[in-house]
Amino acid sequence: MKSYLVIGGTSGIGLATTQKLLACGHQVFVWARTPKSIAGAVVMANDVLAALDDTGLPEVLDGVVYCPGSINLKPFHRLTEGDFIRDWQMNVLGAVHSLQRVMPRLKRANHASVVLFSSVAAGTGMPFHASIAAAKGAVEGLTKSLAAEWAPSIRVNAIAPSLTHTPLAEKLLSSEEKIQAASKKHPLQKIGSPDDIAAAVVFLLGESSRWITGQILPVDGGLSSLKL
Repeated sequence: MKSYLVIGGTSGIGLATTQKLLACGHQVFVWARTPKSIAGAVVMANDVLAALDDTGLPEVLDGVVYCPGSINLKPFHRLTEGDFIRDWQMNVLGAVHSLQRVMPRLKRANHASVVLFSSVAAGTGMPFHASIAAAKGAVEGLTKSLAAEWAPSIRVNAIAPSLTHTPLAEKLLSSEEKIQAASKKHPLQKIGSPDDIAAAVVFLLGESSRWITGQILPVDGGLSSLKL
C-alpha cells in the first residue's frame, strides 16, 4: 500500500483518480476547496491559492496529482490581463505552491511520482485558447524542469487531455448536439471520460511507468497527432 495526495480530488478527473487508487488498495489523501466525503479517503479543506495546511498528511508521500484547472475560451481581443492572471494562478502557481509544500514528504519516499495536467491546446494551436494554452504551456515547462531537478528520486510527468466529460466542461457539452459536434473532431469519434484520464494517471504513478519521467502524455482521442 502506498500513500498518495490528490489535489482537487472530489470531482471530475480528480475524483475518478481517487476512486481508482482506493480500488488498488492505496491510502489516498485529498485536498479540495469544497471537501466532500469519499469513502476510504481522507479529505481535507485546502485552497491551493492561499495558505496550505499539510498537517493531516503522512510523513511520506509516494505520489501527488495536481488536478485543478480552468477552461477559459475567448477571442484574444476579449481576454483581459485578469483572465491571463487567473489561469496562471490556478494552473501554474497552484501546482507550484502545492509541490513546494509537500516536497519534503515526496523526498522521503523510496521513489515518488508527480502527475500534473497540461492540455491538448498547449501543443496544438486552437482558436480562443490563448490564455489557457499559455498557462498549460508553462505547466509543461515546469514538468520537464522539475523532472530534471528531482531525478532520480522523484519522477514528474504531465497528461495532456482533450475535452473530457467533467463538471469543468459542462457548458461545452450541455446538449447532445454539442457532444456530437465535439466528438466528430476526434479521430476516435468520442469525448473522453474521467476514467480514461484517471487510468493514465494511475499508470504514471505506479511501478509500470518507473522508467518514464519528464514526459507529456497525450490522452486526447488522437486529436493532437491524427488528421481526419
